[in-house]
Amino acid sequence: MSALFTPFDLGPNRLRNRVVMAPMTRQRATPGSDAPHVLNALYYAQRASAGLIVTEATQVSAVGKGYPHTPGIYSAEQVAGWQLVTDAVHREGGKIFAQLWHVGRFSHPVYQPNGGLPVAPSAIAPLDQSTRGEDGSALAIGTPRALRADELPAIAEEFMLGAANAIQAGFDGVEIHGAGGYLIGQFLSDNANVRTDAYGGSVSNRMRFPLEVVDAVIAAAGADRTGIRLSPVGLVHGTADSDPPAVYFPFVEELSRRGLAYVHVIEGTTHGARDLGGFDFRGLRRRFRGAWIVCNQYTPALAEEAFTDGYADLIAFGRSYLANPDLVARLETGAPYNPVDNKKIYGGDAAGYTDYPALTAR
Repeated sequence: MSALFTPFDLGPNRLRNRVVMAPMTRQRATPGSDAPHVLNALYYAQRASAGLIVTEATQVSAVGKGYPHTPGIYSAEQVAGWQLVTDAVHREGGKIFAQLWHVGRFSHPVYQPNGGLPVAPSAIAPLDQSTRGEDGSALAIGTPRALRADELPAIAEEFMLGAANAIQAGFDGVEIHGAGGYLIGQFLSDNANVRTDAYGGSVSNRMRFPLEVVDAVIAAAGADRTGIRLSPVGLVHGTADSDPPAVYFPFVEELSRRGLAYVHVIEGTTHGARDLGGFDFRGLRRRFRGAWIVCNQYTPALAEEAFTDGYADLIAFGRSYLANPDLVARLETGAPYNPVDNKKIYGGDAAGYTDYPALTAR
């Protein structure tokens, strides 16, 4: 049997296989409240044969929102909605972590309280970037407002509250969204962070706020129930660092000292080629004592290679999970995949969301 289909102990969580459903934005939360609902619960329950599900990115505050109809985890209504999801996944025998998110500068005033400016480490607009309006139109990302140092503890506390709410909602753990060019990655990257205070300049200063967030989340969820997702290479949403090894090697060492359950790395650029840009991902892995999750266009053969040489512990699959709720069975049997309806990935109803057939339904 391939190692991909064998159990794995992730902290206190026993996973029935090493397949991870990667976080993927679907924009189907309740309009107005951003609370999950019964259709979201069905979507995740359909995919509960994965060893671990990581939810779509979930904002920890209203200011952290950057897209229409993405779920939050800071209100009682949102927590109740997520409880529907976790209950449904657990009934199917699955494990599920909530991904905690703050978009930082990747937003627009239409999504900000009182129409304010999005916030970021520095007042730098990412070039040629846009988000989506409620009607599907493109909204250009403008210049954000630079956060004051005295505002940062409150944002770390929002991540802490999000983690506490996730545990209350029945999640088995949480994943901090440090990838995708959002707030955590913006602080780490020298093309988005040009601060001259204790949170900018040197690598150790640029790591300060991300590590404060990690410590806050650990305080609420426990290190053994906390992971983080990172994208060390590639220009993601206009965010990148000029010397990724100089940033991510010491950052991962700090994460290891804190005893996190896992690091989840995107090899290359999300939705892009597996272009590692010369980055030594295996060297990065050696800096971390916990579990190592890898993602980006993995096949069963690539997964087996990663297991055999001791590089990876778990393999995350993203796009293939959109149209294949029973992806584990398809990976195991070599069955063909359902094609993805690209027009129905973001927003909408059950069409292109919960109506993809499983093998048993054919």
